[in-house]
Amino acid sequence: MSVDPRELAETWLNHLAVERGLSTNTLSNYRRDVERYLTWLEEAGLTDLSAVGSGDVESYVADLRRGGEGRKPLAASSAGRALVVARGLHKFGLSEGELTVDVAAGVSPPATGTHLPDILTVQQVEQLLDAIPAGEAATPVDLRDKALLELLYGTGARISEITGLVVDDAAETDGTLIITGKGGKQRLVPVGSKATAAVGDYLVRARPAMSKGKTHALLLNTRGGALSRQSAWAAIKTAAERAKISAEISPHTLRHSYATHLLEGGADVRTVQELLGHSSVTTTQIYTHVSAESLRQVWREAHPRA
Repeated sequence: MSVDPRELAETWLNHLAVERGLSTNTLSNYRRDVERYLTWLEEAGLTDLSAVGSGDVESYVADLRRGGEGRKPLAASSAGRALVVARGLHKFGLSEGELTVDVAAGVSPPATGTHLPDILTVQQVEQLLDAIPAGEAATPVDLRDKALLELLYGTGARISEITGLVVDDAAETDGTLIITGKGGKQRLVPVGSKATAAVGDYLVRARPAMSKGKTHALLLNTRGGALSRQSAWAAIKTAAERAKISAEISPHTLRHSYATHLLEGGADVRTVQELLGHSSVTTTQIYTHVSAESLRQVWREAHPRA
C-alpha cells in the first residue's frame, strides 16, 4: 500500500502538538526539518514512503553534509538533528501501521567532535551586569535589561523561558521561580537576592511606565508589548559592548556559565540537570568537561612540572 509522505508527516506533526505537547518553537523546528526531508524525497523521485530504503536515508544525511545547488553544507550536529526528525517520521509510520519496517532506525548520525560551550568567567559576568546603568541614572530600559540579565544568569533558564514569564510569575517569588520549559514541563528554580532585587526594581520603577496595558508579560519592549527573543539578544549584546567584553555572548552563554559555575562551586551534576530542565543527564555532562578543562588550565599554569 502506498504511503503519502506529506499526509503522514502532517498527521505526525499534529500528534506531536496534541499528544506530546511540544512547544511552538520545537514544532517549528520539526516542521522545518520534515519539509527538508520531504523535499529531498520528492527530488529523488520517492513519493511513496514505503518504497524508501535505509540507503536512501543515508544518502539524505550525506547530501545534507555536502550541500549543493544553493544549499549550504550542514554541520554534523545539524545533520544529526535532521536525521532524528526523519527517524521520527518513519517510526511513527510503523507505529500507525502505515509502514511495515522502520528503515531509518539503523542509520547512524554523522560523527561530531566534542564542542565545549562558550562560557564567561565569574568576573566577566559581574562586568556584564555592572555595565548596565543603575540607580537614578538608569532608564526604564536599563532596569528591564538588568532584570533580564540577572534572571538569565540567576536561573540558567533559556531565553524563551524568561521572555515567557508573566508578572504574576515574578511578583512574589519567595526565593524561587516556576519556569515553564520545553513541552510545557515546569520546574522550580531558586532565584538569588540580586535577581530578585533587579526584578523588584524593574516592576516598581520601569514596567508601569512601559506598560500600555497590552500584555501581562513580565518583560516589555518600548512599545508596551512582550519583549521578543531577538530584542533580548540585542540587550545582551549592548551590555557586552558596554562591559568591553570581546567574547561572543548569547543568551545561551549565560546559561552555560550558570551551569559551569554551579559545578565548579560544588553542585552535583544531577542537581544541575534538574535546574536546567534537561531530560537526560547526558546533556548536562558537557559542563563537567568544561570544569575539568578549567582545572587542567589552572594546573598547567600553577604546577612547576606541568
